[in-house]
Amino acid sequence: MPDKNRLRGLYAITPSDACRPSELLPRVTAALQGGTGILQYRDKAPDRARRRANAEALKKQCQIFGALLIINDDIELASEVGADGVHIGRDDGDIENARRKLGQDAIIGISCYNQLPLAIQAQAAGADYVAFGRFFPSVTKPQAVQAYPELLTAARRALRVPVVAIGGITPENGATLIQAGADMLAVVNAVFGQQDIEAGCRRFHPLFDNPERGPQ
Repeated sequence: MPDKNRLRGLYAITPSDACRPSELLPRVTAALQGGTGILQYRDKAPDRARRRANAEALKKQCQIFGALLIINDDIELASEVGADGVHIGRDDGDIENARRKLGQDAIIGISCYNQLPLAIQAQAAGADYVAFGRFFPSVTKPQAVQAYPELLTAARRALRVPVVAIGGITPENGATLIQAGADMLAVVNAVFGQQDIEAGCRRFHPLFDNPERGPQ
């Protein structure tokens, strides 16, 4: 049973350039060694057998390190591998369907872009966290809608569920988002795009202990 109280801190999202388990697993292991407590497996490729193999390997590794595994978009895959939850976007299915397939204990996260009303609706429908962004220029999704820190402050006042910020986040700019109200920082490139992935993860942790201090 996943501990939903652990929805805080660095939320690492796997990159699209590591396809096979032999490529992906060492990089994810480095992130877990760096203290990542939440991992999202994001893979849009049509090769379902490969995605299943990756998800199974990541689930085992997350269990070793005591981390949560969230599957992006694919409710069926999350169910098949026993993931801790699923993250769904506007066009990826509804919360009720995800809850029905994954059970009451599963973590269900929702992309809300720059729309607070969408987040309020998601909370009412049973979402366990909501995500806003992009906040900064993003390598992964350069065309994503722009969101601003003030949205996080409004969300913190309006919502009871944890709030994720995503989009171009680094150890240098992440503190602003935590101060504004983010509980988690979702990161791809500033983790998996680093030469030393483990060290890249560790640079985020001080932000959550003291967001005014920044990376060391």
